[in-house]
Amino acid sequence: MSETSRRGPSAGAASPPPPMRDALVAAAFRLFLKRGYERTTVDDIVALAGVGRRSFFRYFPSKEDVVFPDHERCLAEMKEFLDADPGDDHGADRGPDDPVRRVCDAARLVLRMYAENPTFSVQRYRLTKQVPGLRAYELSVVWRYERALADHLRGRFRDRPDGILHADVIAAAVVAAHNNALRSWLRADGRGDADAEVDRALAYVRRSFGEAAPADGPAAGAEAADAEAADARTAETATGPGAGQAAEDVVVVVSRRGAPMWRVVREIEAAWSDG
Repeated sequence: MSETSRRGPSAGAASPPPPMRDALVAAAFRLFLKRGYERTTVDDIVALAGVGRRSFFRYFPSKEDVVFPDHERCLAEMKEFLDADPGDDHGADRGPDDPVRRVCDAARLVLRMYAENPTFSVQRYRLTKQVPGLRAYELSVVWRYERALADHLRGRFRDRPDGILHADVIAAAVVAAHNNALRSWLRADGRGDADAEVDRALAYVRRSFGEAAPADGPAAGAEAADAEAADARTAETATGPGAGQAAEDVVVVVSRRGAPMWRVVREIEAAWSDG
């Protein structure tokens, strides 16, 4: 896999966040870590940041949004990337346009957002595990990423009899694989090669769903090489903190058909906490 592919797609350069926005996020997390999320108010945050309530709500609709300050930007970048012509990827030799590869590359934009600031990402991960309301908020964010991937695939598979089902299953698999690897990296305190972890997980999705050539064809050989390279990179970084945690990466929950979504989410949270 080329370095361009391994590191994820290129996106248009986004303007840096306003300094006031950064100050609000920094103040919020200082208070969250000191007092706890529930005991921190918006008034506390703006007082520490030295701005007014109106300034806070200009950047963040709610206190929950300050915990996830970059997801709106990342979601916009993902949609822009998916809507762009694959040939626009700065001249990269990407081979035949494969929709599954496209959405896998789009998912790497989320990884890049987390990897830009490992310390902040780990702090947010720990905070989210402690606050049920934030876990529910995070699930809604994940769902929006999944819908963006599914909408793209639905358009690509619209001529297939099972196009909608195919698209939705692949989108869910991409998100699950990406988040499995991402959480493993976060549990290791942001140490290790996050790209290698995600490459390995997404290679599994592409082997399962990608529009590859027959098993003895050149495309299949390229897929196998990608998977082997990802496995090798993961093995090289598996000796530090977090190594040996792979068994904790997957949570399986069995729920009654027709159960309300809130009950399913509660069962998932309980299973995750027990892990």
